[in-house]
Amino acid sequence: MRTHHPAPIRAAIASLPGSKIREVSLAGANLPDLIPLWFGEGDEPTPAFIREAAKAALDRGETFYAPNAGVPALRQAIAAYLGRLYGRDFALERITVTGSGMNAIMLAMQMLVGEGDNAVIVEPMWPNARESVRIMGAEPRACVLEPGNDGWRLDPDRLAALCDARTRVIFVNSPGNPTGWMMSTEEQRALLAFARARGIWIVADEVYARIVYDRPHAPSFLEVAGPDDPVIVVNSFSKAWSMTGWRLGWITAPASLAPVLGNLNEFNISHPTTFAQAGAVAALEQGEPYVAALCRRYGEARELTLARLGSFRRVRLTRPEAAFYAFFAVDGVRDSLAFCKELLRSAGVGLAPGIAFGPAGEGYVRLCHACSLPRLEQALDRLAGVLDG
Repeated sequence: MRTHHPAPIRAAIASLPGSKIREVSLAGANLPDLIPLWFGEGDEPTPAFIREAAKAALDRGETFYAPNAGVPALRQAIAAYLGRLYGRDFALERITVTGSGMNAIMLAMQMLVGEGDNAVIVEPMWPNARESVRIMGAEPRACVLEPGNDGWRLDPDRLAALCDARTRVIFVNSPGNPTGWMMSTEEQRALLAFARARGIWIVADEVYARIVYDRPHAPSFLEVAGPDDPVIVVNSFSKAWSMTGWRLGWITAPASLAPVLGNLNEFNISHPTTFAQAGAVAALEQGEPYVAALCRRYGEARELTLARLGSFRRVRLTRPEAAFYAFFAVDGVRDSLAFCKELLRSAGVGLAPGIAFGPAGEGYVRLCHACSLPRLEQALDRLAGVLDG
């Protein structure tokens, strides 16, 4: 009998690693009484006013194809929201609605990098950005943040040294996942000047822009960049409005890219889900009280988490400035994936391994504190037996 071998697929795709966070979650999937703090999402459902707006759109029959770039009502709502937040006018042509923040990152990489190119990525960070560069056949280069007593810091000279004639993109996630690092306005201006001079695009992932605790929003490249600057800002409805399962995001970019991004949406998803966009409009137009309350809740959880973790003998912790994570080193841990799998058994708590966020994350683990205080207290009590021994 003849043996048939499938034709090969692209090497860059065949070699893509699976998510190490999901690997831990699968290992703990059937464990009873487990407290899962591995994924980057809160523990409460999308608020009712957003759900009701989407349901009303369904009842109106908004279940047909829509424009590639998103329904006009949502693009207008995004432009108005950004205007209120940053005190600037944003032309509708600069806004493209996407099928999630991740989809937005993938669109940016499809547009900007290919074989022979490289992208400099500030790490440790969420692994999907790095892999989106690899998917396109380009080389990701890590610019590693430096931990310190006053927070994580970016060395601009190190970043500049990583850029060469093949560098097409500098990717920055601020506020950062997993570190909670937040870029200052002065750092953004300096990086933008460098990118302009070198002809390099900045792709800024700002999905945690509202998850901050000492101001209404994090510094944004949208506050310092002109409308035609080489800057693409990615955002998402997932974090600030508790809409992780909705898969909606948006891109703010120079208006000249609007036809290209519309075409890329056509060839990737056609367009974002029609009725879900009505919920996103409600989030932007009615959601400020919800966002404020969510940040207060997450802020209390952050203080509890930092106080408890900071008291554990095996933990070395840099205080995060924003987002809803604690990213901490554990003395004696050399294999964070194995350690997180062992924590499932020994503590009944699910955390994300630092290696998931790049080699610079090895020895660290990430705890998502976007949950209720009683649940968080229970998880920290369990972790004390392992981390305070």
